[in-house]
Amino acid sequence: MNPIPILDLKAQYATIRAEVESAIARVMESQHFILGPEVEALEQEIAAYCGCQSGIGVSSGTDALLVSLMAIGLQPGDEVITSPYSFFATAGAIVRLGARPVFVDIDLDTLNIDASLIEAAITERTRAILPVHLAGQMADMDAIMAIANRHGLYVIEDACQALGADFGGRRAGSISHLGCFSFFPSKNLGGAGDSGMVTANDPALADRVALLRNHGHRPKYYNQAVGGNFRMDALQAAILRAKLPHLEAWTAARQRNATLYRQFFLDAGFASETPELREQKPVILPRETGWGRHIYHLYQVRVQNRAGLMAHLKANQIGSEIYYPVPLHLQACFEGMGYAKGDCPNAERAAEETLALPIYPEMNEIQIQRVADTLAKFYSH
Repeated sequence: MNPIPILDLKAQYATIRAEVESAIARVMESQHFILGPEVEALEQEIAAYCGCQSGIGVSSGTDALLVSLMAIGLQPGDEVITSPYSFFATAGAIVRLGARPVFVDIDLDTLNIDASLIEAAITERTRAILPVHLAGQMADMDAIMAIANRHGLYVIEDACQALGADFGGRRAGSISHLGCFSFFPSKNLGGAGDSGMVTANDPALADRVALLRNHGHRPKYYNQAVGGNFRMDALQAAILRAKLPHLEAWTAARQRNATLYRQFFLDAGFASETPELREQKPVILPRETGWGRHIYHLYQVRVQNRAGLMAHLKANQIGSEIYYPVPLHLQACFEGMGYAKGDCPNAERAAEETLALPIYPEMNEIQIQRVADTLAKFYSH
């Protein structure tokens, strides 16, 4: 049997090789490697895709978060409410500016921040809310924006895993003050290295992000602010432009694979969608909220005996991955913030139980069936 990796970028590249190579050649011929026409074109295309007025290309998803927080004027001592169950950059960007992340627990079904807990965490120091649209499904943005509006807070969407997801027909990155995206190679739209994007509907905020991403130069060598080197490379922009027209088809394939997984798992009887039985089964499936489109950047299940299952999958040449084994509030670098085990019980449980299975678009039904059958064999014993 051929291995089924957690992600197969070579399979994707084989289908678009000519387009990507043509894009690279175009940049090499231009010899314009940083910002410039390719980046400007991608900014317009991503903004249009997300339903936003502006896109600002940056050097990574991490830097998208950092420059967005800089753009709203985050200061040392300020607080930003966010999720404890995310990639480190979510909280790391806050701390780098001397501010404090205030962790609000997640909803265990969606693995996104529980909007019903946010208002109680607001203090006189709160400056912003930074929800994470984890795995390709958006957090409850209506509730979050309503809270922010009541308290005069900024909202920055960490949409690094959610390009193309929507909430009530509104795309990720278009609802809040600023949206942050990553084009890390493993993302649904991935480059050939690091790059990212900030989206905005407020021209003043978009202009501030654009200023800060290039050392605050305006014009060159005349610094209006202390920014950073968060510029996007033209090669990344050109490659992403070659891939963007395929994104909707790739998203549809991911959704198809998620539907196949769900059906196979339910038919095998080791998962259930009946509320009273759901938690009793050895595999708990991801739940779609119904308020928008899930793009399935990750297919995360919650499982019993995760270590044993991972070993069984590996023995059968099937990839799997844990996102994320330690919730942010329990990371060693945040020990001085006063958080302790038990403060965010749902995030802690997710860290212990979740497992991502392969869901990349190039998978076929036979491969999905093989993954499901391998899980069924493990739990049948």
